[in-house]
Amino acid sequence: QVQLVESGGGLVQAGGSLRISCEVFGRSFSSRYMAWFRQHPGKEREFVAAISGRGTSTYTVSVKGRFTISRDNAKNTVYLQMTSLSPEDTAVYYCAADDLSAATSAQAMDEESAHEYAFWGQGTQVTVAS
Repeated sequence: QVQLVESGGGLVQAGGSLRISCEVFGRSFSSRYMAWFRQHPGKEREFVAAISGRGTSTYTVSVKGRFTISRDNAKNTVYLQMTSLSPEDTAVYYCAADDLSAATSAQAMDEESAHEYAFWGQGTQVTVAS
């Protein structure tokens, strides 16, 4: 089974930067679509960013230009570099991996949909102080 372990969350001042990481334990990491979602208590989990096995990235409008998703296939790790942080970015951030369906199926994947991801990390808290 695939396991995702997140790290790097914490407290940062508004306007600051933070990088969170997600290490993936399992096979075929380089072929998996990876994504970051975030969630406030009582709210729905929302899409933040995604990256394909080849490095093509997608972002939600609210973070585009501020956040950068990247991956190091040699280390089985995906990163989210966050800059110009604001209190609205405060949330639990979750790492997600697909089940190789995108790599093995001819059907296109909706990388922004949580339903496309089979494996999830435990979440890491990011708090931005105003």
